[in-house]
Amino acid sequence: MKRKTIFLLFILFLLNGQWVHGAADISYQIEMLPWKKVNLLLPKYSKFTVIDVETGKKFKVQRRAGSHHADVQPITSKDTKIMKSIYGGKWSWKRRAIIVMHKDQWIAASMHGMPHGGGALKNNFPGHFCIHFLGSTTHRTDNMDLSHMLMIYKASGKLEGYIAKANPYEVVEAYIAGLKQQDSRITSFISLQRLTWQPILKNIENVRISRMPLLPAEDLTNEISIDIPIEVDWFIKNRGAQRFKGEIHLVRFSTMEGWKVDSTSFLKENNLQ
Repeated sequence: MKRKTIFLLFILFLLNGQWVHGAADISYQIEMLPWKKVNLLLPKYSKFTVIDVETGKKFKVQRRAGSHHADVQPITSKDTKIMKSIYGGKWSWKRRAIIVMHKDQWIAASMHGMPHGGGALKNNFPGHFCIHFLGSTTHRTDNMDLSHMLMIYKASGKLEGYIAKANPYEVVEAYIAGLKQQDSRITSFISLQRLTWQPILKNIENVRISRMPLLPAEDLTNEISIDIPIEVDWFIKNRGAQRFKGEIHLVRFSTMEGWKVDSTSFLKENNLQ
């Protein structure tokens, strides 16, 4: 069992994004369990391990509360230190794809990295943080947070499949979410062009869609090119707040393929390339 676990970790984190194919060949499977099941599987005070998909770093946590998602705390100061290192030494609201390990189950999930609220453990962590699973929601809405959802798909290896089936508006929303979360995997899946994303993403401190008029998605089933009117609010490093009002261009090579964003033109219009 130990040897198999080590082998799985090697496949997950050392093959530069190809872990999904390798994981399918062995007995462990990353599950995308709905929150209703996870809520029973990981009740209050249960302990489990969190693995960050991008870095492979892992730490232990305990669920302390939460009804719409899991409110958790690192168990020890060492766990807190590992978690903070995942975020580059600074706490952040950025979402990250994670795998929750509980006994023999591996569950796709998403976390943010910002301590808030109350905390009860002696762990050098000022509060708790949130872990979301498929179908869990934030405190403020009854809907699933898009960025958390994308990270859950990413952790499960199903992100590319989701994007391939998304309508043009869902693709744009996912693309902007990828920019906001500074996640090159998401933007790479959606972008028409292959770009070196890290220099671009590190300058995007925040971004949101302020307006995007929608047409019925079924009216676009036969289109292979579309210009979507959009207004975007940015906060760019060393430049501050700015607003873009224009269009974002999407293309696909056939009606059977997924939509791609013309990143070169969009980023250039926003002075990000």
